[in-house]
Parts: sequence; structure tokens; C-alpha cells
Amino acid sequence: MLARIRAAITAGTGSASDPVDAAYAALPREYLRAHHDAGSHDIVALFAERAADYRAVVERVPESGLASAVARVLTARVAAVPGPFLTPDGLPADWLPADWLTAPPAGIELAGDTPPRSAAELDRMTGVVTGCAVAIAETGTIILDHGPGQGRRALTLVPDFHLVVVRASQVAADLADAFARLDPARPHTLISGPSATSDIELIRVEGVHGPRNLHILLATSLRGSGAFPGPHAKSEYRPGAAGSRSRRRPGGAAAGFCRHDGTSCRQEPAGPGRSG
Repeated sequence: MLARIRAAITAGTGSASDPVDAAYAALPREYLRAHHDAGSHDIVALFAERAADYRAVVERVPESGLASAVARVLTARVAAVPGPFLTPDGLPADWLPADWLTAPPAGIELAGDTPPRSAAELDRMTGVVTGCAVAIAETGTIILDHGPGQGRRALTLVPDFHLVVVRASQVAADLADAFARLDPARPHTLISGPSATSDIELIRVEGVHGPRNLHILLATSLRGSGAFPGPHAKSEYRPGAAGSRSRRRPGGAAAGFCRHDGTSCRQEPAGPGRSG
């Protein structure tokens, strides 16, 4: 059916995109096309706030301190849940301490996915480290296109912990801006917080179709160390809200996140989780 539509569009023109694109561009657009324009809004701070609302842990770190931040998060995770970390092909080498590539410290084991591991092998991993293709400020969503440094979809669905690096330049204001940056020919996975559902009796259950723990390192151009401006300068784990029920492995991080001043915690009844 799609082939017949393409043939009808290209009949007599030799191109399917030119007349369609021209007609689309000519449509009147007098409505508000963006609610959070990057020129007048801090969309990076907005992304941090919206992602944290889904119970992701969000940290703003300087680009220069990214490797040490990754090392700190992985070390804390393996202390709670021992096991190897998946590092997909194409993960930038400077995201990890230089000595980890040749002689990782005790307890740290980095595992690749070539040849592709089975679901059972992926389930034995303590977590996965990836980048992303783009992030959406308005919805707090991360989008993977499974290119270099992201791996195939199973790598970020089976392990129980996902550490993802988002560069400030990858944050788009809204869905339209984000999809304009993506290649429509590639597969896409949309991640809005840790995997969760409240389908049954509105009781939140985590880890249904993806990791229960999502940790985001938001890399900015800020220099130096310590706390950074913005609502998520400091992050810590907090227990889930009263009445919630979380499935977790022994030693796993409790569900929660820090908002604003680093001391208060707002719990959400459910999050959209992952789709693709």
C-alpha cells in the first residue's frame, strides 16, 4: 500500500519529497509553535526537573568531570549490586577513567555486547552505561536511536540499572524540536523515567518492562567542581511514597529523587516508562 502511495506521489514529478515538502512548508502556522523556546527558557534546567519528576536521579556535572562522575556512580552501584557493567560499542573512551580501560579497579568489570549476549546474560549485568541521541526538556524524555554508544534496544531494557549521559547540547525544547534532529530511518526508544506501571489498582510497580533505576548525568560546560546552579545541584536516593510497591533486587537503590534544595522529595504515582 505504501509503495502505491509513493508511486502516485512521484508520478510525473520524479520526486516524492519536493512537492510534499513544499506543500507542508506553505501551510499557515499562526499558532504558538513552541512553549519553551531555547532562546528565552533554560531548557536544560527544565529537562532536569521533568526527568526527576519521573523518579530518575539527575545530576548536573561539568564535561571535564564526566569520567569521575561515571566512576563514582558505577562504584556505588557495584557496591550495592555486584556484577559487570555493559558498555556498548562506540561509547566515548573519555567517559571512563583512563586506567579503567586497561586495569579496572577491584569489583569493576566492563562487558561488551559483541557477539550479542543472550537475555539471560544481560539479566546478570548490574547495569548499562549509554549515551543518547536527544533529550526532550518539555517531557523529561530521553530518546535512543541505538547508534554508537547506545547499543541495541535489549541492552537498556533487560539490566536493572541504566546510567545515561546527556550532553546539554542534546536537549531539545519539545517533541517537534527533538524529532527534527532524529533520523526517521533509525529505530527509536523513548525513555521517560524508570520503568513503572500503575495499571492494577493504581499501585505503582517498577521494573515491569525496563530498568527500575535510571540515573542521568547531565553534562554541561560548567567548570570546576562541587554543586552547580539549578534545582538539581545535589541528588540522593529516597524511599518510595507511602502505599507504593517497588520490586527490587537486594541492595538495589531505593526509588526516589531529590528536587530543588536537595532535601525535599516529591513522589509521583506513576511514570510513562519506556516505549519504542
